[in-house]
Amino acid sequence: MATTATRVPVEVYLQADYEHDCDYVDGEVEERPLGELDHSAWQAILVTFFSLRQKEWGIRARPELRVRVAPTRYRVPDVCLLSREAPIEQIITHPPLAVFEILSPEDRMNRVLERLADYEAMGIGAIWVVDPRDASYYHYASGQLAQASLFVLPGTNHQVEMSEIAALID
Repeated sequence: MATTATRVPVEVYLQADYEHDCDYVDGEVEERPLGELDHSAWQAILVTFFSLRQKEWGIRARPELRVRVAPTRYRVPDVCLLSREAPIEQIITHPPLAVFEILSPEDRMNRVLERLADYEAMGIGAIWVVDPRDASYYHYASGQLAQASLFVLPGTNHQVEMSEIAALID
């Protein structure tokens, strides 16, 4: 898939209805690679896993929700974990507790890293990347992407091995 970018004012982006939601980066609307079966399975299982723990963990699990990471940047993570104590917003402006990006075959690493850096700059405490092709998991912090296996919800003692979530994929 060729990635295309179209320049528009932020107000146009926020009011537009895209067939598949897009990111908005400094005046450009950027298409996101569409997921395939493995991508979709991971997205569904992450939302399901965390939704079943929403009350106990004090979170809300949401797929493909617009997050304003900066005044001229909006990202759409594959899965967001929001604090139940955060204000309810149609477009997220308070940092989520965690975000998950699930790689698609068309993803380019330089664009993925730019997206992750935006999340970190916003103050998101747990930034994860899942590669469904080989069931590998990565945590992003301090500008570095490192293979990891234990997800810890920031500010809590709630944690889960990513392999436990992977085992639930049908």
